[in-house]
Amino acid sequence: MIKRTICISNPAYLSKKDNKLIINHPNKSAEEESKTPSVPIEDIGILILENPQITISHSLLASLLENNAAVVTSDKKHHPNGLFLNLDGNTLQTEKFIAQIKASVPLKKKLWQQTITAKIINQATLLHKRDVPIKNMKTWARKVRSGDPDNYEARAAAYFWQNIFIDIPDFKRGQEEDAPNNLLNYGYAILRAIVARSLVGSGLLPTLGIHHHNKYNSYCLADDIMEPYRPFVDQIVVEIVENGEDFTELSTSIKKQLLSIATVDIVIEGKNSPLMVGMQRTTASLTKCFEGEARKILYPEVQ
Repeated sequence: MIKRTICISNPAYLSKKDNKLIINHPNKSAEEESKTPSVPIEDIGILILENPQITISHSLLASLLENNAAVVTSDKKHHPNGLFLNLDGNTLQTEKFIAQIKASVPLKKKLWQQTITAKIINQATLLHKRDVPIKNMKTWARKVRSGDPDNYEARAAAYFWQNIFIDIPDFKRGQEEDAPNNLLNYGYAILRAIVARSLVGSGLLPTLGIHHHNKYNSYCLADDIMEPYRPFVDQIVVEIVENGEDFTELSTSIKKQLLSIATVDIVIEGKNSPLMVGMQRTTASLTKCFEGEARKILYPEVQ
């Protein structure tokens, strides 16, 4: 079943009744009160809390986590800045934790090689759609070695960002750089939550990465696995820019488009599925790699 991504942008009191999320807004009339929105908790994949005047009951929060939903909090600029995840998302969690912790350095380097190759290929596909030459990208994708010691990821990224936004001269990718970096930051934050949620569901620790290892980063593995998926966010942002929308602010319309990332259609090994469902295949394949049952992570290809 495709899980829903729900974003609460206005002041609200969120509670639980009959295994449903109940959304109460302040200062409602009696008629409006009778039409209080509700969503079955089992249908929720990600809940995003954007307004500082949102109150959530502990009962609801516990039920969301029990159903492996990811709860995302936001800062005063409405940018995601926190993530709640279930601590017990898989029945064989301890066994899978041990396999992940014991994964050898050569294995992790091989998995990182696969990850970067898939990312560069997807970036190249996006550029090709915009008639940008990609011979160099294809060459770099083929040359990626175990652990990417030649840092082809950085070379490909530099070329990609120089060419993806044709109508924005001198675009620079960075957290604090000019728009549409604000859109990219928001989209990546949602994608990161989707990845982290799926990793927990597959019995893995999002903290222990195969490449990222910053001691201040609680989601190193999520940051690793999301790399080949980033171009799906990039594609949405490029379309927003090309459609002529004002991308200097995160409007309701733009956030709605970015939140659709969970249901974007992707292809893995010839099979179509929504991104959130495909992500479960990716993280499950990673678990099998750690357990010695597989040697390849299943990543999607941008079409």
